[in-house]
This record gives sequence, structure tokens and C-alpha cells, in this order.
Amino acid sequence: MGKLSIFVFVLFVFVLVLFSVVNTEMTTLKVPYPFTSVYETPKFALIFFSMVIGAFVTLIFFAIRDTKKFIDNWQYQKQKKQDIKTQELYSRALTYFMSHNEDEAKEALSGILSEQPDHIPALLRLGDISVSEEDYQKANAYYQKALMGNPQNIETLLAIENIMEKTLRWPDAMKYLDGILDIDDANLTAMYRKRLIFEKQGKWDEIIDLQQSILKHEHTEKDKKREQQNLLGYKYEYGRHSLENDQMEKAKKAFKTILRLDKDFIPATLGLAEVMLREGESEEAVNMLEKAYESNPSNIVLARLEDLLISLGEPSRLIRIYKNSISKNPNNPVIKFFLGKLFYRLEMIDDAFDVLTGIDTGGASYPELYQVLGNLYLRRNQTEKAIDEFRKVIALKTSLRIPYCCSHCSYTAAEWSGRCPDCRSWGTFQFNLDGTCKI
Repeated sequence: MGKLSIFVFVLFVFVLVLFSVVNTEMTTLKVPYPFTSVYETPKFALIFFSMVIGAFVTLIFFAIRDTKKFIDNWQYQKQKKQDIKTQELYSRALTYFMSHNEDEAKEALSGILSEQPDHIPALLRLGDISVSEEDYQKANAYYQKALMGNPQNIETLLAIENIMEKTLRWPDAMKYLDGILDIDDANLTAMYRKRLIFEKQGKWDEIIDLQQSILKHEHTEKDKKREQQNLLGYKYEYGRHSLENDQMEKAKKAFKTILRLDKDFIPATLGLAEVMLREGESEEAVNMLEKAYESNPSNIVLARLEDLLISLGEPSRLIRIYKNSISKNPNNPVIKFFLGKLFYRLEMIDDAFDVLTGIDTGGASYPELYQVLGNLYLRRNQTEKAIDEFRKVIALKTSLRIPYCCSHCSYTAAEWSGRCPDCRSWGTFQFNLDGTCKI
């Protein structure tokens, strides 16, 4: 390749010499202002001079280009080394952070910021450490600095929003969440947090609209099913809120809408019954509850039906319902207990005794059953047997009311609620007759 280049160069010089011998014509060259000089030179010399100038300019261009490449490569290598060092420091900081060694983590992260003051991940982790130390002002300063580096960073916006929530600055929290949804209208994390704020503020109508959007953007069938149940729950909360504020039409519409979507949603059934009672439609309420119980034998519905029929002075109708239920499910100890307890409330001692002593507990402990039986034995002057029953009672209570238990999280409560206050699920309260749920 070297010999060929020399040959080409020699050939090029030879051609130039040949052209200079053959072309001897002169030409006049005028130099423009300010020199205003006139020169005579051979045409070929002018051409050759122009070629030399062009080659020189080209040489300068390539020299500048190569110099720039060298500088860029040098800066790239320097930046690469700095990035490797930063990554090592950041990995070390994360290790400290995950092992809850905040002091070492802060030292490593501060080392990163000394090299790269706008390193967003380091700023975010320092903010997280400040949050764990409940220094929200310092955490916010780190997050705001990170936000200046990238105003569209959703992780940063969520971190700042978290600070707003912890400091109870709800309007500011909503502003950041809306900002996130402007960037990414399908961001479920932002929607969940916005929903939680609406819950705390009791804005159930806004939650329903938001829940529709959440349901739309869920990805898996399992998540969609969960959020569909949540949608029914929020509709129930809207109906309950309307009921508490004597907005009967809104409450009735909400409860009926829920039951059209899920006829077994017990809280809506009880809510609709309450609306009917407040509107003076007691018989309609009883019929609706009885129909609901036939469709879905819920002990919660049965208990409400019992209270309602006793208040209306129709215990015989209630006894008929209990006996029909027992005939369909003769091994259900809960229904037998309800019937025996009803006889006890009605002072039908012998009937109560016959029903309750015939209950097969299957080895389970039923403190309320033992308490009622103890009282019955006392009424029959059988003291020793009464003492034996009382000894079986796990936790002696003065009331015959059965505690409620959440079927999801085993939370217990003395009063029924449409929503478990612990796990936040709707329609999960059942009677804790056998005492298996613990507080």
C-alpha cells in the first residue's frame, strides 16, 4: 500500500511538470482592496497555487476534526471512569440503605453528590433517608433539587407527594398527583394515592369516577376483578353517606345499582332495607330481606331480619323462617343457635332448651352458646349443670350479642359494619359464634 501511494504521488508530480511545460500562457491576477496590486503569473502556477491552498484548508479541517475527536474521546473516557466510580458508590450506598445503615449510606451518597451535584438517584435516596428520620423539610429539599434536574421524573413527583401526605397538605398532594397523571394518565400508583386522599376526605362521588378510570387501566383479570369489587364498595359508601345525610333518593339509587351488579352484596341489601324503613315501608323491607336471605342464606341478613320482625311484633314469622332454614340445612349450628336464642328472648324456655341442647358443635367451642345454656339451666334450677356450661365459656360476656369477625383478616368487632376497618374489605363481617377469630 505504501509503494502504491509513492507511485501515485510521483505520477501526480510528473503530470504537474508536464502540464507546466506545455501550458506557459500568462494571466493577470488582480489583488482586491486594500492592496490593489496587479501580478502576472502563469495560468498553471495559479491553478497549482489554488490546489495547494485547498489542500492546506482541507488539512486544517481534518486536523481540527481529529483534535475534536481526541478531546471528545478523552472527555468520554473521563466521564466513563467517573460514572463507574459513581455507580460503585451508589451500589455501596444501596447496600447500606437496604441493611438500614443510614449513616454509611448517607456518606456514600454525599460522596456521589460531591462529584455529581445533580445525581437524581442519590438525591432521591437521601430524601428517602430523611423521610425515615421524619425530617420532612430536609427530604423535601432533596426531592425538589432532584425535580429541578428532571421535572418529568415520576418517581420524584411521587416522593414529593408522599411528603405532602405525611404533612397533611392535601391540596399540594393532589397537585402533584394531577401533575403525574398529566404526564402519564394511566399511572395506577398515582390513582391509588389520589383515591386514598378522596377516602380520607369522604369524597365518595369523586372516588367513583376515579375508580372507573382505575378499572379501565388495570392489566390482569385478577386486578380487574378486585377493582370491580372496590367499585361496588365505593358505591356503597356513597349510598351510606347519602343515607346519613337523609338523601334518601340518592341512597336508594346507589344501593339498587349495586344489587343489580351483585345481588349478594350484603351491605347494600341492609342499606336498602334501612332506606325503606326510614320511608315507612316496613313490610317492603321485611319482604326484601326475606327474599335476599332465600337467595343468599347470610346470617347477617338473618340477624337484621330478626331484629326487624321482633320490633314489628311478628316473632312467629321469624320462627317460621328459622325452621324452614333448618329443614334445608339441618347441620347448621348457627341457625339452630339463632332459633334457640330467639326462644330465649321470647321467654320460651323449654323450646330454647330443646333446640340449644340439640346443637352439635363438632368439637368447636361456642362461648355464647354455653352462656345461654348456663342461663337456661339456672332458670330450670339445675345449678350444677349451669356451672358446667359457664366453665366452658372462653370469655364470659354479660350480653348475648355475638361479636363479628372479618372473613378476610379475622378482625373482630362488637358492631356490624359494611366495611372492615382493618383490611378495608366490604361485606366480610360474619358472626364469630365459635370464637375462632381473635382480636
